[in-house]
Formats: sequence, C-alpha cells, structure tokens
Amino acid sequence: MNFLICLLLGFCIAALGSITPSFLNLTVVKYSLRNGKNATFYLIAGYATVLFFQANLGAYLANILMKNSEYITSIQKIGIGILFLLSINFFRLYFTSKDKVKAKEIPKSKSYFYGILMSLLNMMAIPFYFTFISLIIGFEYFEYSLTNALYFSIGSTIGSFTLYTLYAVVAKKIEHRLNFIAAKMDFILGCLTGAIAIGNVIYLFSK
Repeated sequence: MNFLICLLLGFCIAALGSITPSFLNLTVVKYSLRNGKNATFYLIAGYATVLFFQANLGAYLANILMKNSEYITSIQKIGIGILFLLSINFFRLYFTSKDKVKAKEIPKSKSYFYGILMSLLNMMAIPFYFTFISLIIGFEYFEYSLTNALYFSIGSTIGSFTLYTLYAVVAKKIEHRLNFIAAKMDFILGCLTGAIAIGNVIYLFSK
C-alpha cells in the first residue's frame, strides 16, 4: 500500500510539473514533428532518466530541511535572493531575445543523450520537487526513507514520461498554441518568480 501511495504521489507531482509549458515540452513537440514519434520516445526517455535522480535529490533535500527547521529562515533568505535573480534573468531573456532561434537538427541516434542534456539544463526541476515534497511531508502524506524516495522517483519518472509522450502524440494539434505560450514563457516566469520572491519577503517581515 505504501508503495502505491508513493508511486501515485510521484506520478501526480511529476505530471503537474510536466504539463506546464516549458522548453522541454516545446522540444518534444518540435522533435516529434521533425523526426517522428519513435525517435521522440528516446528523447523523452533521456528526460525521464534525469528526472528520476532529480526527484530523489529533491526528496532528500526536503527531508533534511524538515528535520532542521532552524535553518528554514536562512534558506528562505537565500531562496528569495535566487528568485529575484531568476526573475531579473527571465525578464532579460524576454526583452533581449526577440529573434526566433532555429532549432538544431539532432540525429535520431543521439536522441536519448540529447534528452539527458536538455533535462540537465532544466534548473527548475529540483526546486519544484523540493517544494512539493516539503509540502506533502509537512501534511504527513509522505514519510521520507530511501525506499519511499525510490518509489516516489519511479512514480515521477512514469508521470513525466507519460505527459511528455502525450505531447509527442498530439504534437501537430498543439504546436501553434505551445509556440505562442513559449514566446511569452520568459515573461510569465519572470512575473511568477518575482511575485513569489516579494511574497516571501512580506512573509519574513510579518513574522
């Protein structure tokens, strides 16, 4: 039963993260249209491989934080600084990267390794897992152990693979919508990270 709960939690959290439009989703769509679904599955497998370890690391860091609550304020302050820097960077990218970048042609044989590389460049994955696992630990839905973290990571791998596969299958239908959202993604992320940082500042000063 514990296996199923951890698996389901991992699946749901990974699916939630994967369904949000990002450069990973956009790459899946473009790759599927250019190279076909079979090659894209190897790309997605590369994504999922890295996400397995990112979910594990996020669970471990969340467990450390919850056991050492005296460090929470310090971590929050560091996090606020990082969020402000990310917000500034996203706005910089949005206002300076107006030229459309042409996607590079990637050989099908290198799809898996290209997927690994792209997933490693996704800097939001570990903070995402860290945040959500901290929440479910706090609400006592998840108890950290090596076994539970393994089950959770397997679930997250299946969840991310499933969602990215769905993007590959319906690529032709969502290409234009995803391109429009992706064009605004840096601005949206800049607003979100800035708002979260300001919210954390207000929270810290109101304590």
